[in-house]
Amino acid sequence: MRRALLLPAMLAGCTLPGPRAEAPPGAAVTPPAGWRTPLNPGGTIRAGWWEAFGDPVLASLVTRALAANVDIQIAAARVEEARAAEALSRANLLPQIGGTVAETQGQTLSPFGTPSRAIGAQPGITASYDLDLFGRLRLARAAARAQLLASEGARDTVRLATAAAVASGYVTLRALDQRLAIARATLAARAEAQRIARRRYETGYSSRLEYRQAQAEYAATAQLVPAAALAISRQENALSLLLGDNPGPVARGLPLDAIRLPPIPDGLPADLLRRRPDLFQAEQTLVAADRSLDSQRAAMLPNLALTGSAGLVLSTALANPVGVFTLGASILAPLFDGGRLAAQEDAAAARRDQAAFGYRRAALQAFREVDDALDGVRRTGEQADDLARQTAAAQGALQNASNRYRAGYSAYIEQLDAQRSLLTAELSLVQARSDRLASYVALYQAMGGGWSATDVRGAGQ
Repeated sequence: MRRALLLPAMLAGCTLPGPRAEAPPGAAVTPPAGWRTPLNPGGTIRAGWWEAFGDPVLASLVTRALAANVDIQIAAARVEEARAAEALSRANLLPQIGGTVAETQGQTLSPFGTPSRAIGAQPGITASYDLDLFGRLRLARAAARAQLLASEGARDTVRLATAAAVASGYVTLRALDQRLAIARATLAARAEAQRIARRRYETGYSSRLEYRQAQAEYAATAQLVPAAALAISRQENALSLLLGDNPGPVARGLPLDAIRLPPIPDGLPADLLRRRPDLFQAEQTLVAADRSLDSQRAAMLPNLALTGSAGLVLSTALANPVGVFTLGASILAPLFDGGRLAAQEDAAAARRDQAAFGYRRAALQAFREVDDALDGVRRTGEQADDLARQTAAAQGALQNASNRYRAGYSAYIEQLDAQRSLLTAELSLVQARSDRLASYVALYQAMGGGWSATDVRGAGQ
């Protein structure tokens, strides 16, 4: 299991550890005060976080996206590229052996002065080996290895973002479905109100104004239906893109108000943030930059290389083959390069500092996202509860207003106001429930995916 190397120290308020004293100052961050905020005490969360919502269709959509999403496939290809680069850096540590077969042609003079044509060949083997006395190649390999791990973290970040996008997109789709159902139900009620207003107008019980008001309200509600249908079509196309499919309809599961609200444990320790793949990516990017800096410094020191070759000389002019070999060593040291190596070292140091501050920024961003998601879960829940009470009251008010209007005790405008209030409350309640579920999805994403009660207890120790 990959474990973060720098995050625990960072979470403890220490400066980011660096191999040199000149590590950039200010690269320290501590978790916010009161990080453990009780929510739903005693709750547990399943590891497969998208399954915690209790909708099998949602779970199947996330699974499909993780298998066929194009962005994930691109990130996986980048991992393979980084793996090949790491293999290349590993190969640089091994001896290089090659073979040659050189053909020669020429003329020779016999003892009697008679020229003759000679044909020969010189097969041989050459070998070279860099002793890497100061670890230049080993540090380059360590940098390539860290870069490979960083690319894997980037791939996992894309996977997590894709799963969260599918889950939030599905929630938005079900909210749009419910908005369309509300619009159609309201349109049917408006049609009935228009029919009653017309009958009362034709029989002389009401004025033409009430009938015109009913007509205008029906038309205003009718335009909500195609708008909601268009939004549904676009949302389905967006989900199809995440699934790696052509635009088309998307399967539905539970309605919005039946999707389960997962319980949240008593507290979410800051140590759980090391599960985030983007933090792991930032950490390994810092490690790679640090090793590259050390490798660049080692390039300024002398380098010892061994070379050798062995082979045979075969020729028609020789009675027997002749064996030849060479063995040598070379020491290379920079004497004057116009400041190139020093400039390369400065550039590597600057990249390392950028990676260090990038790591700090990623950690601060992680804290912000978790706090935003926790506040979103809490506040949208309160808003949804208040809107549910408002909707119930608006339904009762509409019933009373309709009865009074039919009995002739009030004007049509009273019923019209009650209808408008109910429609606004119902649409706002749908949006609040959608935002609440989206906040749960954002919390899962901010914490790096699902977790269990065991993870929470272990991280808090």
